[in-house]
Amino acid sequence: MRNALFATSAVLLAMAAPAIVQPAAAQNAPVEVRVDRLEKEMRAVQRKVFPAGTPLEAEITRPTTPTIAPGSPASTPIADLTARVGALESQLASITGQVEENSYKLRQLETAFNKYKAENEARMAEPAPAVSVPVTPAPVAAAPQPQPKPAAPKPAAPAPVASEARKSAVAAVERPDTGDAASDAYNYGFRLWDAKFYPEAQGQLKATVEKYGTSPVASKAQNLLGRAYLDDGKPALASVAFYENYQKRPRGDRAPDSLAYLGEALIQLKKPADACKVYQELEQVYGDNLSSSLRGMMTAGRAKAKCS
Repeated sequence: MRNALFATSAVLLAMAAPAIVQPAAAQNAPVEVRVDRLEKEMRAVQRKVFPAGTPLEAEITRPTTPTIAPGSPASTPIADLTARVGALESQLASITGQVEENSYKLRQLETAFNKYKAENEARMAEPAPAVSVPVTPAPVAAAPQPQPKPAAPKPAAPAPVASEARKSAVAAVERPDTGDAASDAYNYGFRLWDAKFYPEAQGQLKATVEKYGTSPVASKAQNLLGRAYLDDGKPALASVAFYENYQKRPRGDRAPDSLAYLGEALIQLKKPADACKVYQELEQVYGDNLSSSLRGMMTAGRAKAKCS
């Protein structure tokens, strides 16, 4: 469509130009010849400008017989023809100016469109950047900030075969039997952890969480599982356990503890910036209800991580 408009503009300019700048010989031609030529050119221009509509009629009419006041000189045919020629030339000049203005606007539109097209193609060719969406824990007392997810731990090495002496020592740890199965399972895991049998405590606590995940004891068991990993020199696994406990049980008994220990695990993983975010959330969500021991732990952790 743009090419067709430009072609039409060029044709109009070519047709209108002779009507504006006439050679000396044409200016000296008889007036009737000039009138006929100009009227033909005007009709051609109007057919180009208004191909599907009704052409505008030139505001030129042949003079009617005027009422001449006594004593006034009558208008001559040459004067009438000269007036018609002047009007035709003026109208052609006006149309030529409009054509030139439209051609200029079309060139500007084509330039802008080509620029937009090139920018859009370049944008579409660029690969979309990968976006990682942080998982936001459920809100508790206040709206928590997005929490960085701990790094996925490396696959754990297979546990060494326990010696007979170790098996005997683990077997010596008494299993509680109070009739509360969920509480007994957690307390047995606690006794194994307290005796520093960390791998055995981890297995017992994981089983407790899996079996009694909807029980109030699950918050304590998951938090202690993270501590068993942390004490066993496995901060990556510990960070996952602490984070999941806070995410799944934000109102659990040990949710604040898990956030505090998550900060410690991230410091051990050399991620102080993430640890600072964890401490900030701990303060915002649980600040008024933090125990003195957890507040002291948070203060010490912020100093280690050099939080601002």
